[in-house]
Amino acid sequence: MIFKIAGIMIMLIFYGTYLGKMISQKRKGIRTDQIARGKKSGTLFMIEVLMKIATYAIVVVELVSLFWDFNASPTWLRYAGMIIACVGCMFFVISVYTMRDSWRAGIPESDKTEMVTEGIYKISRNPAFVGFDLTYIGLLLMYFNPVLLIFTLFAMIMLHLQILQEERYLPGVFGEAYEAYRRSVCRYLGRK
Repeated sequence: MIFKIAGIMIMLIFYGTYLGKMISQKRKGIRTDQIARGKKSGTLFMIEVLMKIATYAIVVVELVSLFWDFNASPTWLRYAGMIIACVGCMFFVISVYTMRDSWRAGIPESDKTEMVTEGIYKISRNPAFVGFDLTYIGLLLMYFNPVLLIFTLFAMIMLHLQILQEERYLPGVFGEAYEAYRRSVCRYLGRK
């Protein structure tokens, strides 16, 4: 029962933060969800479409796994997953808060945002993606099953491919400031 309650709370916090931020920004006239929207084409468009499918589908698989809990993992592994998922939620919430109104999902075509390098962004160029990955891994360990494993890996791969697309886009927007930031802070965790 503790894992079901924890899983529900983790998902409410994680996905509630995502949706809450989108609603908050929409009220300010900001379109947060820019995934596969606009005149994008080619590889960028395909990656964003697949990322959107992956990140929506995993929510369904996580919920099914949570409510039809047939996990045979040892209890200690489930507790480890709960801790990892909680850390992931913290990363995500802190990164979204720190990004303020510069936060976007997907690569914006015309929005002007500010480059954020403070707070959690001093130790990770992509703390929101770290939050996604840790939350996905934690929930996988809490409710391990082969279908959830496949969707977790698919979502994590698509998020990584999205990061690579963003790393091609950001130098054109922020120039040398981004290049200096990229040289000093790791993609996922750490300083260089």
